[in-house]
Amino acid sequence: MSRDTITASNTAMLLIDHQVGTMGWAKSMPFEELKRNALMLARTASILKIPTILTSSMEDHAQGPLLSELEELLPAEFAARIKRLGIVNALDDENFAAAVKATGRKKIIIAGVTNDVCTVYPTLSLLEAGYDVQVVADAGASPSKMADEIAIRRMDKAGATITSTNQLIAELAGSWATPEGGQLAQVLVEALAA
Repeated sequence: MSRDTITASNTAMLLIDHQVGTMGWAKSMPFEELKRNALMLARTASILKIPTILTSSMEDHAQGPLLSELEELLPAEFAARIKRLGIVNALDDENFAAAVKATGRKKIIIAGVTNDVCTVYPTLSLLEAGYDVQVVADAGASPSKMADEIAIRRMDKAGATITSTNQLIAELAGSWATPEGGQLAQVLVEALAA
């Protein structure tokens, strides 16, 4: 197994600001596609029992609540979500930083809305702190395609691995022939059929 291989047992997942209002500002991809990909990640984390941290920013303002489906898919994680009071870089929030550290994992899967604000800064902080970071670029988006491309380029240049939802799920599955792999294959099939 190469140093870059991520597995359910060596990684943690961070889902940042998948809030109804914030997602409406992300115009670089369709809302429904963004939502589908974020929920696919949540389902994957649930199936594989990957430690997952949810966070939101100012839920009672224009950003709005987290996607209600996240509560259905990850009820304990939803209940324990870190509610930030406008802190842009989630890693600057001491509760979020402590939750990440408490996972004990050095490999991190991250997706956030928007990529150009909510994903880029914690990714840079995690890389600086020595974490191995995979950014699921299509489970986040930005207000424009240009903003998205610039953010992705910046994270890539800093050393993050840029990936997609389907690619990440396949990497975590390793084999579709295992019980978990079969469940993950179903997640992909259902998403592609929708």
